[in-house]
Amino acid sequence: MSIDEARLNEFLGRAVGDLGAAISATLMLVGDQLGYYRALAEQPLTPAELAQRTGTHERYAREWLGNQAAGGYVRYDTADQRYSLSPEQALCLADPGGPVDLPGAYCIVEAAFHALERTKENFRSGAGMEWGEHHPCLFHGTERFFRAGYNAHLLSEWLPALDGALDKLRQGGKVADVGCGHGASTTLMAKAFPNTAFIGYDYHPASIEIARRRAQEAGIDNAYFEVADATGYSGRNFDLIAFFDCLHDMGDPVGAARHAHAALKPDGHCLLVEPFAGDRVEDNLNPVGRVYYGASSQICVPVSLARHGPALGAQAGQARLQQVMSEGGFSRFRRATQTPFNLVLEARP
Repeated sequence: MSIDEARLNEFLGRAVGDLGAAISATLMLVGDQLGYYRALAEQPLTPAELAQRTGTHERYAREWLGNQAAGGYVRYDTADQRYSLSPEQALCLADPGGPVDLPGAYCIVEAAFHALERTKENFRSGAGMEWGEHHPCLFHGTERFFRAGYNAHLLSEWLPALDGALDKLRQGGKVADVGCGHGASTTLMAKAFPNTAFIGYDYHPASIEIARRRAQEAGIDNAYFEVADATGYSGRNFDLIAFFDCLHDMGDPVGAARHAHAALKPDGHCLLVEPFAGDRVEDNLNPVGRVYYGASSQICVPVSLARHGPALGAQAGQARLQQVMSEGGFSRFRRATQTPFNLVLEARP
């Protein structure tokens, strides 16, 4: 066998970078949960100062800082030997209300390791794994990671991109948020449009309980939550039905589309926010596609297979999603807008 040394070194360089990221995944959670990122966002600190501020041990803090600085997640000033976060790093690591919540994404990675033995068995047998069977860190991480995207885009870009939906919400309409999870998207919309009634549906009872508590804590009185799956909720005459990052997980996505079509007003809107994907495998062989294929194989596909579904997967692509909505009875379909991580699609009856 002839080995190209340049190609070998290129591959090993990439692999070492990935190995460093993998071994640092739990340290991202340490930094988030022990308050390291928040402390560094306030001011530069030495390892001893960071440990004192967070009530942790200096020797561990010093090693953690070395890891984070080597990975480019923390800055190191050689002059005063202090560590800090740039404004950009702080936005992604220490601001739960910001446009990106990276530690939230690492809670999802944590859940994948909790499910490892089950994942291996699923690969052998073709069986599935229900959403509710995962470690609770998955539900927490999903709320955090996706909430950041909703904060950044939902009110300012996604809803305005729908043809005429915004006026209906301002005047006072009725909205269903299907697969709402902890209700981050539901409560965000309900707060922005107090004249409209919002109903969040999810088949996971524990998530609905948290959604209700979140809305109560926020003082929101126009958002309601019910335990129901995407083909079984009873509400009708909706102006808008939204599926945020969930249709591809479902056991019966065509049935969900058909149910939404029947529950919408004749001039209603169906909003699909799905992971960004092209229609061909080669379109998705990139860093974003890598993340989504990873989550899809361990979380999304098992959820659908657990319900004997088609397992669309997180990289279904617009053409496949359009086919699902068409089979569900929708006659109009378009890409309303997009982000580097999301396709934002509108279907009309």
